[in-house]
Amino acid sequence: MAPRVLITGATGFIGRRVVATAVARADLGHLRLLVRSAAAGEEPEAYDNPLTETVIGDLRDPDSLRRACEGVDVLIHCASAIGGDEDLLHAVNDDGTRALVDAAVRAGVTRIVALSTASVHGRGPFRGAAPGTLPLAPGSATSRTRAAGERYVMDAGGAVLRPHLVYGAGDRQLIPGLVRLLDALPGPLDAGASLHSLIDVDSLAGALLGAAFSPRTEAGAYYVNHPEPVPVAELLAPCEELLAVQTGRSRAAAVDLAEAHELLAGHPFGRHHLAMLATDHWFADDRPWRELGCDPGPGFTAGFAAHARWYRDLLGPS
Repeated sequence: MAPRVLITGATGFIGRRVVATAVARADLGHLRLLVRSAAAGEEPEAYDNPLTETVIGDLRDPDSLRRACEGVDVLIHCASAIGGDEDLLHAVNDDGTRALVDAAVRAGVTRIVALSTASVHGRGPFRGAAPGTLPLAPGSATSRTRAAGERYVMDAGGAVLRPHLVYGAGDRQLIPGLVRLLDALPGPLDAGASLHSLIDVDSLAGALLGAAFSPRTEAGAYYVNHPEPVPVAELLAPCEELLAVQTGRSRAAAVDLAEAHELLAGHPFGRHHLAMLATDHWFADDRPWRELGCDPGPGFTAGFAAHARWYRDLLGPS
């Protein structure tokens, strides 16, 4: 009998792709999607699929979580709060995940997989960091509360997937944020030679489903990134191209990190991004691709090309 699956965060950047990928699987049973609102624009991509049921609920409402978990075999938890009020972050990422896992365990769910972030380890340098070698050292309220939520999943025997940087259609944070950073500088950024782990959203969605269905999935944390880290210059090149399309302006000579720090002295957003770009954030974990039957997809340059039109439409000429 095909498994009955509950996906939380089904209208989010990554959750939407998990839903679309799940619906395409031949071995999928009933699919239940937990969303916060039935308002227009909030529907997941598989809203009208006959095997799909959408239910309204909230991680801050334990009763709604109990109802959502009834009759479910597999839970894929993609919902989270990012940034903003710390009380909200605690209520959603910490208390909300605990309530969801409690409801799943009581309902007899047999597999729990949760999406987290490598940011639970704080700022690098991380060079080929292997699973189990890094302490938790979250540097923000978002990462602290997500680290707390991870523990409930793993204590229940579940798996946690920790990507570093995620790009692709639907991304309104990573690539748009880097374009915004570059726009604050007079010329292209020479950020040195750091290496960064990235994964495209479709490969991440496949990994979440692989972890949910593979008999080889183990309890604990996985790093989920493309096996080849990306040089920072390769990461910034398409962002510079998007900026050129957006502004149509010519650029001055390249700006190095020291000069960029001086120019962005009054911009916390920019300085945060600079600190990340200047430092290696490279995680090495081949288990998702070697053991769980997942495909890491193409490298960053080829992977980004598949999403470039979406980014151009999003950012467009100003």
